[in-house]
Amino acid sequence: MGSAPSGFATHDSVAEGDPAGWTEMVLTNVLGPALLIRASFDALEETRGRIALVGSVAGFVPTPGNIYGATKWAVTGLAENTRREVIRWGVGVTLIAPGRVETPFRDAYGSLPDGELLTADQIADPIVWAMTQPAGVDVNTVVVRPLGQPD
Repeated sequence: MGSAPSGFATHDSVAEGDPAGWTEMVLTNVLGPALLIRASFDALEETRGRIALVGSVAGFVPTPGNIYGATKWAVTGLAENTRREVIRWGVGVTLIAPGRVETPFRDAYGSLPDGELLTADQIADPIVWAMTQPAGVDVNTVVVRPLGQPD
């Protein structure tokens, strides 16, 4: 099994943001998971393991000008493109796309958003579930939002 980091955001937009912070965000959120997948290819081919990528609801819901969202769209594409490449080996690929989660990621906003938040455990549970499916079952995408999250 392999997993990739969930990433971070600069919390700005393409119109008003500071491009100086975008490089690190893109490298972490997109290149980081791609490098981890690449490093695991030999072991995955041998073991017929599974890959878990942590994306975001932001990788499915357009948000005007949001660079973080664009990186998570890239992770969504990376998951499907990887699945299509490793399927020949019997390797599973799961994209977990959380909505609002109470984590240090939210600290950058200065306060938590209104509404319910998921806990880290509530995101870990579906990852474990997807990774422990029986042979022959490949769970591809799991979107997990707190009840009431509109986007």
